[in-house]
Amino acid sequence: MAVVASNKDSVVVITFQIGSTAQGAPKLSQRSLANVKSSAPDQDVYDVVVALYGLQVYPLIGVRRDNRIDLTE
Repeated sequence: MAVVASNKDSVVVITFQIGSTAQGAPKLSQRSLANVKSSAPDQDVYDVVVALYGLQVYPLIGVRRDNRIDLTE
């Protein structure tokens, strides 16, 4: 029987710098935003994250989108 893949939703993982270590290396933190529609365009998701984290004092380092897919027979 063939496996059927169904898009479920996405999680956006945001990485930002909260300071520096004593050695000068960046100290990073991550936050996740769940239940992002899988049909939302990547550019729109990125633009929203940049707008939200532009209000923070900490600089944005990276944005990652993890798509969740249900697999059934």
